[in-house]
Amino acid sequence: MPTSFRPELLTTTVAVVAVGVATAYYFYVAKKSKSKGCLDPDNFKEFKLVKRTQVSHNVAKFRFSLPTPTSILGLPIGQHMSCRGKDSQGEDVVKPYTPTTLDTDVGYFELVIKMYPQGRMSHHFREMREGDYLAVKGPKGRFKYEPNEVEAFGMLAGGTGITPMFQVARAILENPVDRTNVHLIYANVTYEDILLKEELDSLATTFPTRFSIYYVLNQPPEEWDGGVGFVTEEMIRLHCPAPSPNVRILRCGPPPMNKAMAAYLNTIGYTSQMQFQF
Repeated sequence: MPTSFRPELLTTTVAVVAVGVATAYYFYVAKKSKSKGCLDPDNFKEFKLVKRTQVSHNVAKFRFSLPTPTSILGLPIGQHMSCRGKDSQGEDVVKPYTPTTLDTDVGYFELVIKMYPQGRMSHHFREMREGDYLAVKGPKGRFKYEPNEVEAFGMLAGGTGITPMFQVARAILENPVDRTNVHLIYANVTYEDILLKEELDSLATTFPTRFSIYYVLNQPPEEWDGGVGFVTEEMIRLHCPAPSPNVRILRCGPPPMNKAMAAYLNTIGYTSQMQFQF
């Protein structure tokens, strides 16, 4: 029997095995995800709300169950779905939303919803309770993504526009064969308005060399080390990858922000092929 033992060898072996197991699991789930999902692009289908978690005074996370514990929603990366509900007058209303979950999250999907006082669909979500059903149709959207199609993404998000960005970033970073880097600028009015902050910070901690995030607040707290005001051309130059055929810039936010960002991107030199607006 050997008389000495090298702990570092065991540590390396365990790490390699862990990565191998994680990679095998990812591809197993990814393979299942290519099977038919639960969404129907032409007809609304109803899904049961099984958990509602209040995140702040006007933001909640809604978890909906799929037909079986191994069912997948069937939503391509970066696409959205139409949700139907009733406004305060009892009239039907339909609005697009992007889940924060992926098809690797089997058996359920989640929506993070900011409920505005006068929002018609906001009223429906505000009234929803566990056990209620949500009518959903999809997938919808022009965005198509293949792993490693670009070297880096720059992302410009404002308010609830973070949800498609979070979905794309998660899909990239959790794929063991995707080496794409992600640089996100996320703008809000106040600190309390920042959606998915814990999840975003976790991505930055877990993937420090591949994911960076720069928060911008119009009304920051007293001690704040992020950006102040609105997203500027200089912020984009500092925190997003420079224009290149191997770079793509995604943007999603309120119409005034989208318009301003498009003008900045054009000035910096990003071609129309390098840009996509959700």
